[in-house]
Amino acid sequence: MSEPRPDRPDASDPDDTFAEIVDEATQRDPDLAVIEAGSRTLRAASGPPRAEELPARPADPEVDKALRAVEQELAGRWGETKLEPSVTRIAALMDVLGEPQRAYPSIHITGTNGKTSTARMIEALLGAFDLRTGRYTSPHVQSITERISLDGAPVDPERFISTYEDVKPYVEMVDAQQPYRLSFFEVLTGMAYAAFADAPVDVAVVEVGMGGTWDATNVIDASVAVVTPISLDHTDRLGNTPGEIATEKSGIIKQGATVILAQQPVDAAQVMLKKAVEVDATVAREGMEFGVVSREIAVGGQLLTLRGLGGEYDNIFLPLYGAHQAHNAVVALCAVEAFFGVGAEQPGALDADIVRAAFASVISPGRLEVVRSSPTVVLDAAHNPAGARATAEGLSEAFGFSRLIGVVGASGDKDVRGLLEAFEPIFAEVVVTQNSTERAMDADALAAVAVEVFGHDRVQVEPRLDDALEAAITLAEEEDEYAGAGVLVTGSVITVGEARLLLGRR
Repeated sequence: MSEPRPDRPDASDPDDTFAEIVDEATQRDPDLAVIEAGSRTLRAASGPPRAEELPARPADPEVDKALRAVEQELAGRWGETKLEPSVTRIAALMDVLGEPQRAYPSIHITGTNGKTSTARMIEALLGAFDLRTGRYTSPHVQSITERISLDGAPVDPERFISTYEDVKPYVEMVDAQQPYRLSFFEVLTGMAYAAFADAPVDVAVVEVGMGGTWDATNVIDASVAVVTPISLDHTDRLGNTPGEIATEKSGIIKQGATVILAQQPVDAAQVMLKKAVEVDATVAREGMEFGVVSREIAVGGQLLTLRGLGGEYDNIFLPLYGAHQAHNAVVALCAVEAFFGVGAEQPGALDADIVRAAFASVISPGRLEVVRSSPTVVLDAAHNPAGARATAEGLSEAFGFSRLIGVVGASGDKDVRGLLEAFEPIFAEVVVTQNSTERAMDADALAAVAVEVFGHDRVQVEPRLDDALEAAITLAEEEDEYAGAGVLVTGSVITVGEARLLLGRR
């Protein structure tokens, strides 16, 4: 098995002054989405124990039946890729529900890549400071219940069902009054805000679904707005340049809020700063007011020194791989500092020991996640070129693979060529496949693009994902057991999630 390499220091000099660090925009990994998939026994054995235990189907047949009924009703609505850009319907739902989203303060997160990992880190930090948290992220990995979390754990199926039943009459009322029914995502957003008010939570950590201004989540007035790195994705809906996309995403910045701004392309940063001035928001910028001071590879993750709004935090162990996750970590840290007023009303830093304990507990399924050994199989949900570049860099840095086999299944509406080109330098061979959804790019069509990028001799086609996993594992095992070959499953958030189930992760 090829293990993460503990002996490779970061290229930067830890003694560099803070003004010299973080001078390049670091691309972040993407959000993770997956549908529920059937399990098939592979020759693979389960991997190391760091993978998060995600919810399986309810053991009680009656509860499972009720959950499936809710899932079926939600699936009958507009899906997450079909949008009518407006917050009119979700605002109407909030009105009839009694404005539950006003019952607690919130931290709102937008950006292109890294939103979910950053949300998980913010949640862990807030929880470590004894606050009750609600986290709303999308899409889910294995169970729809994951989208709504309380105190760091997905709500149980019974609570998910009861929340749906509670809001259903109000949803139907709004449906009858609007030209379009509430969408799948809008109903789930309403459920999350209602569940958080009912808990009740001390603070909600909310990830946008897409964009910002007209995203269904944007009926909150968050005191802290977080903007992770912006790159090209969903260009048909958000714009063709980072600046155009930033215009839409800047809509989460509210009057008098604090904005935690990750490193951005220049045009995107300009848009965000202009919006902040318009609404009298305070801005903290990565590379200026905060940043990653030093980073070293460690067994199972990385060791960080972070400069926050209130000072420096050293000896932070983060059990995630890749420079992009270190930058996500400092953004999350500053978001929590801003929430507590550090750097503004409150002098000094947060308790460093609590910060260390919180980061050490962070898990982010499907982000350079090792799920099998002999050979090592890693899952990463990169689905755009920026995410793929971050994944390739993180994988090369943390793992000593002598030969890497890729399993790639992409969605047809993505920049597939750019994705493949980002992985070409690190893949010895690639097995192209497709997942089980209608959005999946046909395996033969994907293969045609892959051949142009990799050449005929490095491309194999296996339309079924389970067959593709078998083929990749076989290719990796062609080397001696101790030679250090590995497999990376990537290309689509859905592909990664289905692979996680097929490889026995629950």
